[in-house]
Amino acid sequence: MFENIQLTLLNACLLSSLIAFSTCYFFVKKRPNFKKDNENQKRLNALNIPPLGGVGMAISFFLSVRLLGEAEDIFIYISFFALAIAFLGVLDDLYNLNWKIKFLFQFLFVGSPIIYLNIFLNVENILNIKLDNYLNITFTIFWILLIINSINFTDNMDGFASINTSFICLALGIISFLSNQNYLADISLVLLFSIFGFFILNFPPAKIYMGDSGSLFIGFVLGFISILFDWSPENQNILYNSFTPVLLFFSIPLLDFATVFTFRIKNKISPTTGGTDHISHRLLKSGKTVKGVLRIFVLINILIFSLLSLSIIYSQYSVIFLILYAVFVFYLFFKFSIMDVLD
Repeated sequence: MFENIQLTLLNACLLSSLIAFSTCYFFVKKRPNFKKDNENQKRLNALNIPPLGGVGMAISFFLSVRLLGEAEDIFIYISFFALAIAFLGVLDDLYNLNWKIKFLFQFLFVGSPIIYLNIFLNVENILNIKLDNYLNITFTIFWILLIINSINFTDNMDGFASINTSFICLALGIISFLSNQNYLADISLVLLFSIFGFFILNFPPAKIYMGDSGSLFIGFVLGFISILFDWSPENQNILYNSFTPVLLFFSIPLLDFATVFTFRIKNKISPTTGGTDHISHRLLKSGKTVKGVLRIFVLINILIFSLLSLSIIYSQYSVIFLILYAVFVFYLFFKFSIMDVLD
């Protein structure tokens, strides 16, 4: 159907935004009842707002990427499982699946392409051990699962997940382009514009939420981009090039995940239960407005991306920038940890 159609990157990005916005607008106007039966899980917003923004983003992303040209087999295979995990998110948005069932299918959908395509983060090389890639594959599966669920955690306030994932896409797109990894750059930018189309309706006051359909899908795509990207192959510093840039991109989701997880374990609360103890909620409790919280995280993302850029441009001083990054992140973790949670 699409064999004879090929769009420029700009047109594909614009189409992606248009389709994402149109699909989300349809859900907003249809406005079905999405209130959960499980009322023991505290939510920030009790309004009946559709949580299916991810459906619009997934449709717009895959259609636009396909129209960019013939995709490699590896991306077609990964795309199949990305759609599968988006569908899993839809089921969870509609029926509030048990967390064990969700995790099982996440594990299957993430593990299948990693094992079949034999793609992974090479931790055995870093640790100087040989385990026939068993450790590499296991670590990579759980790395992507961590990314997926940490991004899922950030879908807790109007515009919050959109802002943070947009910065990740932008950073990945710029670095991929500068590294001549053009297809990954194109994918990252198309995903950015898909998120933007959704963000128009997710901007406070939100008319639609990303939902699990969106957070699982975006986390899956970004997670696989992070392991497919070749972080400066000419540099022999394997540890730096394999992990540090990835951690820098996903700082906010992982910071939120760590803050919430630590708080809930300490207070004997299930980490799988929805709540208002996320870092965005803590800033709201301190007196910040929703838009004020978003501005704070825009500045944090800019600072993180700046540290990443400087560490790449001035590689001889990369250790200094990494130390500054670590100090900054640990400061944020301590600061958020001592803040009161939202009632």
